[in-house]
Amino acid sequence: LAMIQTRVAKKDHEAINFLGEKYSHGSLGLQRDMRRAVHLWEEAAELGSIEALCHLGVAFHEGEAVQRDKAKGDGFFERAAMQGHVESRFKLGVK
Repeated sequence: LAMIQTRVAKKDHEAINFLGEKYSHGSLGLQRDMRRAVHLWEEAAELGSIEALCHLGVAFHEGEAVQRDKAKGDGFFERAAMQGHVESRFKLGVK
């Protein structure tokens, strides 16, 4: 966890996304905190993480720690899909 936090401090979008995942599941000894996870995914997405865009799409579709907004979720899926994210393309295709 210390190595991840060091990378997060250096604005590494992959590490920020990873930490968001860990908060969303409550793993690595972290307490589950979806609001913190969403905040981290927003930061990671701004820094270029397409995986974080997909996570945000899921959060908005399901209303996890954010107001449910399927249109906004689709927007995140579309942004990720346009950058080649396969899971986001799938999620757009099955709705």
